[in-house]
Amino acid sequence: MKRGIIGIVILIAALIFVAGCAASNKGGNQQTEKVKLYLYGAGTLAKPFKEVIGEFEKKYPNVTIESQFGGSVKMVKQVTELHQPGDIIAVADYNVIPKYMFGENGQTKYTDWYIGFVNNSITFVYTDKSKYANEINSTNWYKILSEKGVQIGRSNPNTDPSGYQTLQMLKLAEKYYKDPTIYEKILANAPEKNIRDTETELLSSLEAGQIDYLAIYKSDALQHHLKYLDLPAQINLSDPKYANFYKEAVVDTKNGELSGKPIIYAITIPNNSKNTEWAIKFVEFLLGPDGQSIMKKNGFGVLEKPYANNVDKVPAELKNFVSEWPKQ
Repeated sequence: MKRGIIGIVILIAALIFVAGCAASNKGGNQQTEKVKLYLYGAGTLAKPFKEVIGEFEKKYPNVTIESQFGGSVKMVKQVTELHQPGDIIAVADYNVIPKYMFGENGQTKYTDWYIGFVNNSITFVYTDKSKYANEINSTNWYKILSEKGVQIGRSNPNTDPSGYQTLQMLKLAEKYYKDPTIYEKILANAPEKNIRDTETELLSSLEAGQIDYLAIYKSDALQHHLKYLDLPAQINLSDPKYANFYKEAVVDTKNGELSGKPIIYAITIPNNSKNTEWAIKFVEFLLGPDGQSIMKKNGFGVLEKPYANNVDKVPAELKNFVSEWPKQ
């Protein structure tokens, strides 16, 4: 009889142990299952995002993030037109997301929200090899860049936000300095041969002295320890308080007319993501103190509280990180 009771006790203990292990495994699956996320980002996000990805993968060793960086419009179209797998999309101009992903004008709807997580400004960088490097400053820059023989690099305004933001900045400079020739004269020194899909592709040409100046984001200037022009906030597209002035700068591109807006980088998760839960965790990490610290270290402006459009559509896990997008 005693042996029977002991046997029953051992059996019950074994069942409890097995059940406990099963429950433990169920709770741990999230940390042990292998996950691959696909991220597409603006070219200027390559350096900081590689750091963010590295820290995220350390925190979650079961996750691997495959990333690709380039012109923001081109990166979005990897998902919307080429139908590549995509879990996270981050662009240098928040307007790119609603334009190509919100499903307007009969397009397929890929998302209905985005979060602005850092800001930036447009500038020109140069080196000691650049023509007039010892003379140029934030007051005379537009005169120097108009000089005959100066070679200027820029990105493609049809594929990359910094390309059309550079054009918008030059339009604003004409108004700010009351000189209607700035746009035409400077672009005469930035011909087609000096254009690439993303401006970071021209950094080696700048270092080699093949071009003298490069239109680029301030964050890149700081990351690459380059000399740069500290342009007025009224024209460098950095400050939301000048939004009404910025929108007066309208430029033509193959994607239609584009008016100037504050440079705010935005991120979203396509609704056809196969790993939405983990994509949300990545955005959480990016918006959290560790992610924002990396962005700040790399020269980006950190927002007091990231902006979100359609807050009610933002995943519940991210809502505490965001505030309503400022009205303009």
